[in-house]
Amino acid sequence: MERTEELAALRAALEAGPPVHLGGVLGSGKSRLARQLPVADAVDLAGLRAGEAGSRVRAALAAGSGGGLLLVDSVDAPEQAEAVAAALEDLRAGTGGGPCRSVLLVGRLPLRAVGVAVDGWLERSLTSMTLGPVGARAVEAQVRASGVEDPEAVALAVRLAGGNPLLAQLAARTLLAGTPADAPGAVADAMTEEVLLRLDRERPAAGSGGGNGSGGGRRRHALRLLATVRAGDERLLSGGPDLFSALAGLSLVRRERLGLAVREPFRTLFELAYQWRRPQHHEGLRARAADYRRALLTERRDPQERARLVEQGLFLSGDPTLRGSLFPPAEESAAIGPASIGPARAGETEDIGRLMRGWAVRGGFDVRRCERITGQWLDAAGPAAFRLARDRDGRPVGLAALLPVAQGTQAGIEPLLQQHATGLLDGARDRSGGLFLGAAYAADPVAHAQILRDILGQAVLAGHLVVSTASPDYQTLLRALSFRPHGGIRDDVYRCGRRPEVYSHDFNPDGLPAWMRTLGPGGGPAGRVGAEAPGAVGVLGVVDAPGAVAWALARIRDPRALTRSPLLARPGLGTAQALRDWLDNAVLELALADAPADAEAGAILRAYYLSGRPRTHHQAAREVHVSRATYFRRLRRGLGLLGERLPGDV
Repeated sequence: MERTEELAALRAALEAGPPVHLGGVLGSGKSRLARQLPVADAVDLAGLRAGEAGSRVRAALAAGSGGGLLLVDSVDAPEQAEAVAAALEDLRAGTGGGPCRSVLLVGRLPLRAVGVAVDGWLERSLTSMTLGPVGARAVEAQVRASGVEDPEAVALAVRLAGGNPLLAQLAARTLLAGTPADAPGAVADAMTEEVLLRLDRERPAAGSGGGNGSGGGRRRHALRLLATVRAGDERLLSGGPDLFSALAGLSLVRRERLGLAVREPFRTLFELAYQWRRPQHHEGLRARAADYRRALLTERRDPQERARLVEQGLFLSGDPTLRGSLFPPAEESAAIGPASIGPARAGETEDIGRLMRGWAVRGGFDVRRCERITGQWLDAAGPAAFRLARDRDGRPVGLAALLPVAQGTQAGIEPLLQQHATGLLDGARDRSGGLFLGAAYAADPVAHAQILRDILGQAVLAGHLVVSTASPDYQTLLRALSFRPHGGIRDDVYRCGRRPEVYSHDFNPDGLPAWMRTLGPGGGPAGRVGAEAPGAVGVLGVVDAPGAVAWALARIRDPRALTRSPLLARPGLGTAQALRDWLDNAVLELALADAPADAEAGAILRAYYLSGRPRTHHQAAREVHVSRATYFRRLRRGLGLLGERLPGDV
């Protein structure tokens, strides 16, 4: 797999003189890239203890001829990094023997971050490079070159690899060995075996609960548990301080605000394998973790920590809509690297305009209309009305139009709320403000998911969020999040054949645990008292019927999700199966109606919700041969009619 630009940068760094450290996660292709250079001597530290590693490096430094490149590979454990640092320090001090030569260190750990107890090491000159993921096309080419031809198998391999060349190789090998592509958990399980074997090179110090044997087995199991909960502290993992420390020392694990977390795409791989091996344990673990996070939400007073706990709760819900939109199996993309998100700056108005045009084109909106709306937002709040995602070079690659609800911003918000403006804006001001979301966009899916998570985090900090969106995908996401639907506005402001719909949600700290309960594992009807259920506009069963019907139809093949529907409080709909049967029959009756508009509405509901395979609104509209404008009118009509035909209130 070619990395032409990275190879050129590596050559230039070595020519500059100081030792170079080439880093990157397990399987990112570091060794392969390094061996494309004219290496004079190579030392592989894989499996070597600190003393032997240091001796090997010193011998190579002493024996090398001037000008030749010394490659020190597999500097993967802290003890190895310390030994190499000591050898280089001896060379600098003139006690290591041999002439000065170029040195390339290759390993998974950030060398400067290792606890190296060698005086002057952190201050010495060192050039660091890090390999990120490769693009999906390059992974697909690698998988096909391995001999995998079936499109479903290729797609699975690309998804599980997440831009990692080693994982692409392991996926191809597993599929070629006969593991079926329709069993992703089985494929992931076979892949993790090799990954875990390679992780054993990173043996922690004695007494830390790792290494080979029973301690290594505990560590492997703990990795699967940690991957399932996404982030875990010592109490959640419940393996004791030694095991927690052993996990923290692995290159695939990072420390974050809520504890330890496994890096993607390995997290997704480990969780799939655990779910395949022990499905009931996997489900139970998620439910217990969700309970624990809700308990922390009731205790924490730091708004930033509450925002992180809410994000964690959304992940633990297991809802496929939330997982797919908010938590892709990658932390960064090959194209833009790790993205950072923050307020737009004064000199970035042209970038805002460029990104908003991209948002308009992707949504099928009238570009000039969107430019005028962008101008209104900028006039109302300036660049601060936008939060930008920036790539590794600081270039804006995505945005969210997120205006504070205040007296001065009302002119920029009202056109997107219209008849809903008075109640929502007055209500937001009564709550001491809040935020209005008008747009969210990034061409890169990983950056887009990061923007969506950032929006929710900002909403938790602000306490309230009002959304106006004409995107069917965003509307589905908002319903999955149990936002309160207020209906469409009067005008098709984006000239796209559909009117924006308005949603809102309170993020009051006291209500967050109950909201998390409605979304999380086991969040059935009993858990909804005092909390907004999917599609609800109030509490205790006061439900927006069309919204609740749409929410249930979107999950009609997921009995567990249907147990969270407020429609179960209706007579005769007390179980998920009863609700599913009623929805199936009601849609069929509507499709067979005598009135053409009703029959067309029923056909659209069948095409979009009941076809048995995922499809977009655009695909459903083409199937029933109607325009986009007619499609959305009929869709709303069908949901409204089903809402009217629901069994009466208790």
